[in-house]
Amino acid sequence: MNDDHLLESYGGPSFAGRPQPLHEPLPLPLDFEAYYLGHQEFFHSFAELHLGNRHEAEETVHQVFLEILAGWEGLLQDTDLEQRTLAVLSRHVRERLEREQRPPAFVISGPIAQTLRAIRSEMEIAQGTSGLYEAILELPTRQFTVIVLKHLLGYPTARIARFMGLDPRTVDYHGRKAKERLRIRLGLPSDIPRKGQGQ
Repeated sequence: MNDDHLLESYGGPSFAGRPQPLHEPLPLPLDFEAYYLGHQEFFHSFAELHLGNRHEAEETVHQVFLEILAGWEGLLQDTDLEQRTLAVLSRHVRERLEREQRPPAFVISGPIAQTLRAIRSEMEIAQGTSGLYEAILELPTRQFTVIVLKHLLGYPTARIARFMGLDPRTVDYHGRKAKERLRIRLGLPSDIPRKGQGQ
C-alpha cells in the first residue's frame, strides 16, 4: 500500500494529458506513516500466510490500515497500540476466511505445509502425529501468534516482541505454553527429552 491507496482515486478532466484529482489528498499523520512503514511488511506476510496469495493479502491489509487510520488518535493514547493493531489485522483475516468459508491457506498450501512439517523436529513433535495444523489453529490468540511468527514466518523473538508489544521473555513464555498445549492436544508424553537436556 502506498499513499495513493489511502487517498481519493484520480479521475475527472485531464490537464496536459494527466488526470486531475477529484479532491485534494488529505495529509497523513507522520506518526501513522512511520507506523505503516515499520509494520506493512509484517502485516502483508501475516495476511498472505493465512489467505494464500499476495493480492488478497494486499486487499485485506489495505482495509486494516484504513481502519487503523480512522482510529489513529485514539490508538495513540492506548498503552497497548501494537496488540490493538494486531487484533485488527487478525480480525480482518479471520472475517475474510469466514466470508469465503475456507480454512487458512497455511493448512493446505504446499510450501507452508512443508514448513510446518519442518518445525515438528524443532518443536519435538513426532513426524507421525496427525492434527498438528488443527491444534495450532485452536491455540489462544497470543500463543497462536507467537507460533505463526516464530515458526512459520521465522521472526526472531525480539522482533515478535516489538510487533506484539510484549517483553521478549513474555514471548518466550507464550511459545512454551503453546508447545505444552500442543503436546497435550496431540496426546504426546510429557517426558519427551528436550534439546540440551540429558546431554
